[in-house]
Amino acid sequence: MIKAITFDLWDTVFIDDSDEPKRKAAGRASKKEERRDIVFDYANRHKNVEREFVNIVYDTVDEAFRKVWHDQHVTWTVEERLTIIFKALKVELDVDELKEAVRLHEEMELEFRPDFIPGVHQAVKALHGKYKLGVISDAIFSPGRVLRQILEGEDLLQYFDSFVFSDEIGCAKPESLVFEQSFKNFNVQPHEVVHIGDREHNDILGPKKMGMKAVLCTASLDRGSERTQADAVFNDYRKLPEIIEKIG
Repeated sequence: MIKAITFDLWDTVFIDDSDEPKRKAAGRASKKEERRDIVFDYANRHKNVEREFVNIVYDTVDEAFRKVWHDQHVTWTVEERLTIIFKALKVELDVDELKEAVRLHEEMELEFRPDFIPGVHQAVKALHGKYKLGVISDAIFSPGRVLRQILEGEDLLQYFDSFVFSDEIGCAKPESLVFEQSFKNFNVQPHEVVHIGDREHNDILGPKKMGMKAVLCTASLDRGSERTQADAVFNDYRKLPEIIEKIG
């Protein structure tokens, strides 16, 4: 019997990069450009650095981050990445400068917040009480503390009993420790948990390897549902409560 449900966040609860049109409408650069603007600004407080060099270094560290994330299931923190970037630029920031540069990166999506997938609010509220609800999310730029604020801003934080964020636990999906932490938080067995997410490698194969059930969400983006090993697939959150009931 299903006793708990865990949700991925990006492209499962809210839509990745849905804030970009809002930024453009406000006359702001894209997040990618603004992150490099931040590094360029802080670096040039100490020495003259060419913007093109900043772009090259930032892009290189980004690529290394994604390689480690995908292959080693680790998400380097923003502070770790910026420390590498400034070291490559041969710029030494003081503690307060680095802290502020990190904050500007981490809180970027609090200024222009992502859109939530239609129907997710109603589905979460309908499932709450019948099941224990949790979040399992990788933290790419927005850390757990910011992701909690985004959920709270939509009055959804209160419905979740467990939170596992990669920046807080030290590893990322599909690493087994991520899912094991949820079992401990819920005090349930793996077969009593359903995980919902949008990525086959992270959100379907990872949970199923642990003995969990897994449901593929294509409401934001279909990353290959025709090849999925998920126990169910949905593109409309109104269908989710019934899907969970059938699985359980």
